[in-house]
Amino acid sequence: MTQIQKTNRREFLKKGLSLGLAAGGAVILGKTDFLFAKETSKAIPDLVAVKNGEPDAMFKKAVSLMGGMGQFIREGQTVVVKPNIGFPRKPEVGATTNPLLVKTIIESCYQAGAKKVYVFDNVVMPTSGNSRNCYQLSGIEEATRAAGGIIVPADDFSYRAVTIPGAKTLKTAEIHRLVLDADVLINVPVLKHHSSAHLSIAMKNLMGIVKNRMIYHISGLDQCIADFCLYKKPDLNIVDAYRVLMSDGPDGPRDAREADVALKKTLLVSRDIVAVDAAATKIFGRNPEDIGYIKIGHQQKTGNMNLTQLKIVTYSM
Repeated sequence: MTQIQKTNRREFLKKGLSLGLAAGGAVILGKTDFLFAKETSKAIPDLVAVKNGEPDAMFKKAVSLMGGMGQFIREGQTVVVKPNIGFPRKPEVGATTNPLLVKTIIESCYQAGAKKVYVFDNVVMPTSGNSRNCYQLSGIEEATRAAGGIIVPADDFSYRAVTIPGAKTLKTAEIHRLVLDADVLINVPVLKHHSSAHLSIAMKNLMGIVKNRMIYHISGLDQCIADFCLYKKPDLNIVDAYRVLMSDGPDGPRDAREADVALKKTLLVSRDIVAVDAAATKIFGRNPEDIGYIKIGHQQKTGNMNLTQLKIVTYSM
């Protein structure tokens, strides 16, 4: 290969990463060079981004590029899958995690040998029957049962207090017992606009495993979101960016409007909760350094928001 060919290929792959994603197959991005995935088949990437497929197909492709679900789950383990089910909205609104994605993740957990797979969220609107509406309208309750998962009642307030080492503001929290007792936590947020935090993604989705989220808003939302991640980092983060709520978040309108929801058809997967949020900001059209909790999480060394320092695989279906 000539030097000109090498340069052209490098420039093509750089452009592919703007998370418009390179067409025609998987690409690995490293610190100093860019290589086709087939040339580095043994490398486990820091982050995978898949685009232009349906939620189930994109997840299957993404997890295969991460080395398979066996990288995260062993035989007989208990798993908690934590989607965003915070609001009584239909999937088309983009305010809750895609139910087909949740179903496919649960099935993949069992295929990897999981003993039990639980699904729950501490919904934002727990009164007047809205908690059950969140589970039903989102489609996640039905999807969970169809996959053999165990849907945990939204009013199951079984929490235990923990201390968060190194936290600046959120020094204690009450965490759902299932998360504390489970072997594996899989975080499955939907990417969407948020009126206070600007964006709601993986780090913020963990507010749904905490009993009292109001303390976050009183004490400083960005710092509390970042502080909590010092205690609990998921084993795997899967960001649903299939339908992205671009405004009126986090709950969105009752019915999908073209002005609010963008069909991005993208999925991000990473162990690094800061990195996956940083990549998601690019899909939304923002920069990670502009989102307070991502910047703090990077500074507190929870993860790395500098995407150019990571091994990233992009794949367009």
